[in-house]
Amino acid sequence: MKRSVQERIIDNKLDNDAMKVLVEEGVKFHGHLGPFLILGLKAGLYANNTLGKDCFRTYVIVETETSPPFSCIVDGIQITTSCTMGKRNIELKKGKHLHVTFVKEGTRLKMRLKDKILKELENLKPGEECKRKAISLLNKSIRELFDVKMET
Repeated sequence: MKRSVQERIIDNKLDNDAMKVLVEEGVKFHGHLGPFLILGLKAGLYANNTLGKDCFRTYVIVETETSPPFSCIVDGIQITTSCTMGKRNIELKKGKHLHVTFVKEGTRLKMRLKDKILKELENLKPGEECKRKAISLLNKSIRELFDVKMET
């Protein structure tokens, strides 16, 4: 029996086939491969795995620069969580860093992009350099990318 992408999470990482499919879908939706798309995909998957996926009872707040490339994280989160701007259960707020908060039934999963990762992404040039960085992020665990905190 074929398992869904969500069912193929192993230690907060996907097997190669599942990740390939997810990234392909992400690129189709978003329009190109970039590091912030990958960060959104990974953050959303982690939230689904931690809180349980429910696109009607989950609310997401993204605090970062409200323009690309930073805001591109929203597309990755929409793809994986099915929380959408249209349903108004994902919100983009102006912020100086990159914070994502997933809220479900009173539990908050807070994720803050590590300073080191943010610095690596700040001056990326569009094109191949950007794609290479996106691919390199696929191999990093959530804890290598984000500081994670759970509040109930």
